[in-house]
Amino acid sequence: MAHLIKLPSVAADTSGGNLHQWLKKEGDKVAVGDALAEIETEKAIVEINAEHAGVLGRILVQAGAASVPINTVIGVLLADGDDASAIDRALAEQGGPATAAAVPVETATAPAAAATAAAATDVRPSTAAVPGGRLFASPLARRLAAQWHVDLLGVTGTGPHGRIVRRDVEAARDRAPVAAAPSAGRPAARRVPHTGMRRAIARRLTESKQNVPHFYLSVDCRMDALLALRAQANQGGAVKLSVNDFIVRAAALALREVPEVNVSWHEDAIEYHAGADISVAVATDGGLVTPIVRDADVKSLSAVAGEIVELASRAKVNRLKPEEFTGGSLTVSNLGMYGISQFAAIINPPQAAILAVGAAERRPVVDGNGELAVATVMTVTLSADHRAVDGAVGARWLAAFRTLIENPVRILL
Repeated sequence: MAHLIKLPSVAADTSGGNLHQWLKKEGDKVAVGDALAEIETEKAIVEINAEHAGVLGRILVQAGAASVPINTVIGVLLADGDDASAIDRALAEQGGPATAAAVPVETATAPAAAATAAAATDVRPSTAAVPGGRLFASPLARRLAAQWHVDLLGVTGTGPHGRIVRRDVEAARDRAPVAAAPSAGRPAARRVPHTGMRRAIARRLTESKQNVPHFYLSVDCRMDALLALRAQANQGGAVKLSVNDFIVRAAALALREVPEVNVSWHEDAIEYHAGADISVAVATDGGLVTPIVRDADVKSLSAVAGEIVELASRAKVNRLKPEEFTGGSLTVSNLGMYGISQFAAIINPPQAAILAVGAAERRPVVDGNGELAVATVMTVTLSADHRAVDGAVGARWLAAFRTLIENPVRILL
């Protein structure tokens, strides 16, 4: 029998996504587990995998369709022996046409409209792509246009059926003249539309700051022993360890010592997490992403380091899976590489704490004999949810973290 391919729920806080591209075309054979298409959500690009074997019989929602709701029928998979009539039967029996119609006409039918408009020429202005003058551009092209301040209304598409693709946006950026200033010495103002990721970040952080009662605790950590150990470990090592790798594992080990911080607040209970899963803040062109190193307390430091590099590289090209950035115990946000001495970060719900890490700097200190000396010091600030974490508990966690940082051999064990 034929099977309907529906847009799945790819993340808990996602109501849909853009159909980035089809990885199979009509008539292609499909095995269970094969990647059929890619969805672009607010945070990542996610693959849709086949749950049944067969042949891709019909694509109902074309690549480039924006804001496709969850459970929309986007295609039909035929079983061996099925003919084209099985498609209509499957849609009629399972309510396919009504579900598919949930996609706005101007997005779901964009390729067909574009093909008609492009009948006489392979290249046409983007505003003629769909009824009503709506733009027909790939999600990547839209994102780059927003980033580079390119107005898509003036861009000509050279992709399939005249679709605006990355090379078109790059060409428009390279040939764009410098805007004339409205008055001497004053540049022209620009308005850049929000991306889906930027909207998601704004929504989540606003909700966190408004609804979560933050409190803040800061400590100074002596870094000289850690920096010396790192230098020794990196001599001839296959994996180069960063200071942040030590910090991430120390945060996980401190959660093991003070499990009262490894929690999430719910209206009916406090949830104690079983593992120490550390989210690592990664800056991307689209905004902040927090991939998670699972069970960082039981992994070796080199394993943690390799995992951070791998996750960060995929985060920067929107290739994380939802489970790789959803949940987590505590977030580490490190701005030390930018020369920031100290800052306080906003909690990433449902987590109850986030650690803001400043730069390791040479500062005057008073040693154990009361003498003035110079040492390398790093200031960290813990933001905690006061509903779930008391001040004394947060202080104990910070004390455990500082002890690990100042006695870094324990981080290696």
